[in-house]
Amino acid sequence: MNINDLKQQLPDYAKDLKINFGNVLDTEQHEHLNAAQVWGTALATAIASRNKALIEVIESQARENLDADYFKAAKAAAAMMGMNNIYYRFLHLSSNDEYASLPARLRMTIVGSPGIEKADFELFSLAVSAINGCGMCIDSHEKILIKAGFSAKSIQDAVRIASVMHAVAVVLETDPDVDVQAAA
Repeated sequence: MNINDLKQQLPDYAKDLKINFGNVLDTEQHEHLNAAQVWGTALATAIASRNKALIEVIESQARENLDADYFKAAKAAAAMMGMNNIYYRFLHLSSNDEYASLPARLRMTIVGSPGIEKADFELFSLAVSAINGCGMCIDSHEKILIKAGFSAKSIQDAVRIASVMHAVAVVLETDPDVDVQAAA
């Protein structure tokens, strides 16, 4: 199955998602992100969205657009933020300030040495954090990205990719009339 097959599986009520799905992945339409940033963000956020059919399609297309290091880093960003977003969202939401004073004691070495441009890893991490709803992580990654020279428009583009990946995953997961197996 490819992206067009998957888009065809989306029901009529999700027509806007069909259009947005194609648009956010069209690297020719991105003025602010390069192809590696688009596909790395798409892969990380598809994984964060947890829909097997979407992940398979995006992984397949990402392999054609990313080198091995970017592919691995996008997957690592999804994995790392799956952990960090829970932990730091808890710190942010808890009314007990004592937790924030305690060491996290969570291994996060990939963040310091992701094997790709650090700012690109931060971009993937921010997009996953948007899906996972961690404001503390969003703020932290956004500050690093701004300092690295990313514009608000480039960050917005990454979050647009995340929002579409998540919405497509929700429709695929919840609509009983969608049969991605038949399209495979």
